[in-house]
This record gives sequence, C-alpha cells and structure tokens, in this order.
Amino acid sequence: MTRTLSEETIALVKATVPALEAHGLDIVREMYARMFENREIRDLFNQSHHGDSGSQPRALTGAILAYASNIENLAALAPAVERIAQKHVGLQILPEHYPHVAQALLGAIKTVLGEAATPEILNAWGEAYWFLADILIARETMVYTKQREAEGGWNGWRDFRIDAVVEESSVIKSFILRPVDGQPVLRHKPGQYLTFSFEIPGHPPVKRNYSISSAANGETYRISVKREALGLASGWLHDQAAVGTVLKVAPPAGEFFLPEHTERPVVLLSGGVGLTPMVAMLEALAERGEIQPVQYIHGTHNRDTHAMSDHVRQLASAHPNFTVMDFHQTPYDDEVRGEHYDHAGIITDDWLLAHAAVNQADYFICGPRPFLRAAVSALSLAGVPSARIHYEFFGPADELLAA
Repeated sequence: MTRTLSEETIALVKATVPALEAHGLDIVREMYARMFENREIRDLFNQSHHGDSGSQPRALTGAILAYASNIENLAALAPAVERIAQKHVGLQILPEHYPHVAQALLGAIKTVLGEAATPEILNAWGEAYWFLADILIARETMVYTKQREAEGGWNGWRDFRIDAVVEESSVIKSFILRPVDGQPVLRHKPGQYLTFSFEIPGHPPVKRNYSISSAANGETYRISVKREALGLASGWLHDQAAVGTVLKVAPPAGEFFLPEHTERPVVLLSGGVGLTPMVAMLEALAERGEIQPVQYIHGTHNRDTHAMSDHVRQLASAHPNFTVMDFHQTPYDDEVRGEHYDHAGIITDDWLLAHAAVNQADYFICGPRPFLRAAVSALSLAGVPSARIHYEFFGPADELLAA
C-alpha cells in the first residue's frame, strides 16, 4: 500500500538542509561508527570505501542532502534509487538490516546536532527514512525474486571455481568463473557486475564488485581485474588466486547495461579498466548481429596497459559496421600508429564531439571519474539528451543518492 509523507514531515526535513550542509559529514561518520559496532552489519559493506579517503561517508552525505532537498519531488531521484537497490542486492542487504541503519542514523543526528535535533525533527527524519526504506525494500524484493526464479539464478552466495586465468595486460588479469555445482548460471545483461565476498587471511570478509567482461553464455562469467596499488582484493586476486580457487559470488546486478534492442548507433567509450563492461557489450552486439553502427573508443597509457586489444579488433573485423579507435596517452617510441594505437594522447572533448556521432547515438561510458565527468559534460553541453548518455564508474557515487 503506497504511503505519502505528511506535509509537516516534508517541511521539517527540508528545514534541516542548512544543518546537513554544515554537519552532514559528521552525522554520517557517527552513523557508520554506530553501525559498525555490529560485526554482521560492518561485514556487509566494502570497507575500502570507509578508510582514510572517506569516499563512502562523503557519498552518503551527498545522498542524504539530496534526499532532504528533493523530498517533495522524489521522482527526480528515481535513477539513483534504482542504483542503490542494485548495490544492496549485490551486497545481500535484506529487510532485517534496515532497522540497524535507522537506529544509527537517528542516534547520529541527535549526537551531532544536540539540542537542535528536537523530538519533532527526529520523528520527521524517522518517517522520511522509513518512507525511502520501504521503497528500497520493495524494489530489492522484486530483484531478489527475479534472480531466484530465472534459469540459472540464485540468491545469496554461490561457490564458483576459477576455471582459467588470462594475463590481459601488465595490470589487468581476467578470471573465468564456473559454478562448483555444475549447474547453469543466470544470463546477465552486458554491463552488469558480480559482487564477491573474499575470504582473505587476516581480514574480515572483503566485499567487492567487478564488472562482467563477457557476453552471457549461461555457463561461466569472466571478470577482468586491474591490480590497484593498495588494493587488498585486487592484489590477492593477482597474487594468490589461481585455477581451482573457489570464490563466493552473488548474482549479477546493476542498472548500467546494454538494452536488448538498439534503435540508434552505439558508442562504447572507456578509459583504463573501464573497458570491462564495454567488452561485454561489444561481444553481445557481435553475437546478435547488430546492424546499427558501433564505435568502440578506448583510452589507456600504452601497449603494456592496453587490455583485450586483439580480442576487440577481431570482433570488429568480422562486422563491417563496427569501428575501433584506441588512444595511447604516452605511447612508447617503438609503438606504431595504426598498429598499436590509432591516436596519441587523451580522448579530448573536441575529438569526441567531432567523431562520435554526437546527435545520433546512444552512449555507454565507463572509466575513471575525471574521464567520466569530462565525457558526460561534453556530450550534455553538445545537446545529447540525458536519456542517451549511460555511464558507470567504480566506487561510491558521491554525486548521486547512495547507500
């Protein structure tokens, strides 16, 4: 049964916006400190986002402020709400976890704001929290049900064995994953990710999301992982995981994916390891015999860091309507333009607008945050409708409603 927020609650929550602007980060840090006193709740989260960088607390601070500012117009937050629901499903967050968050949030507001957090303010935020929580719980229940009932689907953690390891570049390895039970796997939408719970000696469970870098085949998944300088999970995968290693995997999730049917040209634009969902999309487009023009545009440092180059070009060579354009930011002296790369330097706004079918295509973009912001901004300013600009990035979404 659909509820609505009372006018009094809306007014009270909006009245707290200045306080959230001034003290929101302190509230969120206090909230997480309270939540993480419970080990079960702590282990649900990717702790790498809660370290010294504080990326997740900043993301949630922005989310709470966005919610309060738009509480009378929640339709504006619908895409962000879907992103949260998909992330929650990947992390296996369930209805019974929500009361812990409510208690921690309201306690944090009271602690940080002190006397300014009147009973009326706390009651309003309690109502606002549960209004949003009920929306998320309903959506997450639908996703869990679809995952469970689909062919090859499951809920919770399922054991997968590493079937093969491929060194794609100096910094990226691919891992082919096959279910230990030998049964089919859920056919993912190209662009979606898997969530992993790694058991690394000396550490609590480590949660990470990795995009699936292959089209669906109903039997295996492939992830392609970049070794990060201080990455606990990526370092363990590169140094310790091998053929035969068993990993705990949640079903595919994510709101960033290629639709089943395309009516316009497609531009797949990536930087660095952001190519992983793009390769999955390119494989899917090739398999279904896409007739629309497809541009695959990728930027990396040089041939050593360039993953899957031969595979991508082989796919494109079999489809005359596919075009591949590779940028090497700092190519080696012996790299040959036209053989190892197509353009030296970075993908600039001017080049993108001049070469990427600006007012005709659907864009799918993935890569480092500065790369994403530049590309999305350039396309938006050029008049590309937001409905045709789809993007994914790794880590918390500090400019979106997050959880």
